[in-house]
Amino acid sequence: MQQSHSWNIPNRVRVKTLIGVSLCVLMLGGCASAPMGQVYDPIEKVNRATFAFNDYFDRILLKPLSQGYTAVVPKKGRVMVSNFFDNATYADTILNDFLQGKGGQGVSDIGRFVINTTLGVGGLFDPATPIGLKIHDEDFGQTLGVWGFGPGAYVVVPVYGPHTVRGLPHLATGALTSALFWSGFIFSPAITIPLAVLSAADLRSRASNAIRFVNESALDPYVFTREAWVQHRNFLVYDGDPPETVDEFSDEDFSDEDANLLK
Repeated sequence: MQQSHSWNIPNRVRVKTLIGVSLCVLMLGGCASAPMGQVYDPIEKVNRATFAFNDYFDRILLKPLSQGYTAVVPKKGRVMVSNFFDNATYADTILNDFLQGKGGQGVSDIGRFVINTTLGVGGLFDPATPIGLKIHDEDFGQTLGVWGFGPGAYVVVPVYGPHTVRGLPHLATGALTSALFWSGFIFSPAITIPLAVLSAADLRSRASNAIRFVNESALDPYVFTREAWVQHRNFLVYDGDPPETVDEFSDEDFSDEDANLLK
């Protein structure tokens, strides 16, 4: 057992959250059209500093890694890598299907996972989608929203990226439901470290166009990212059909005392 090396794999969760907001940008056309300025951001100065750090981290490490990856690995190979990592973390979606009371979707997602793990050769291929077992995106932050918890304050977490207080528990549950996390207790660093690096390269390459769009088009990338993230998360909580009048963010959800704890 290699318990001391289990830290290698959770880095994928950090990278996924860091660049996830950029993927949202390309999806804004389908997100809720909430007015700008409704996000509760009591620690904006701290968040902006963290946002700048994350951007620097991306430019010096993740972007070059992604560029090298796309230059070396052909597109078909990159698709297989993406399939593998998506399948390895799919238990998180299955768990939250049932926590949200979506039993039918949960059963479908179990079938998807089993088929892609077996017939799909460990998830490298995706035979489940052509037979009608669609991919879903559920996590514990969405589950808390379904249960009625407000999002609380907007928080930019170092390396992890944009979040709300409601979404922070997902950083733990997402790792604990990942096969990649548990593989760190079984395999040596000679296996887990290359997997973590490959995962980071895969995720960053998928988001490259969206990240470029934000950097080149947004007058204030921080505000643009914040609004895109919040709208997309709202879109996910309501399964693509949020109430027209929904305004989840309010300073009533988050006291000054709570804000001070995050400083």
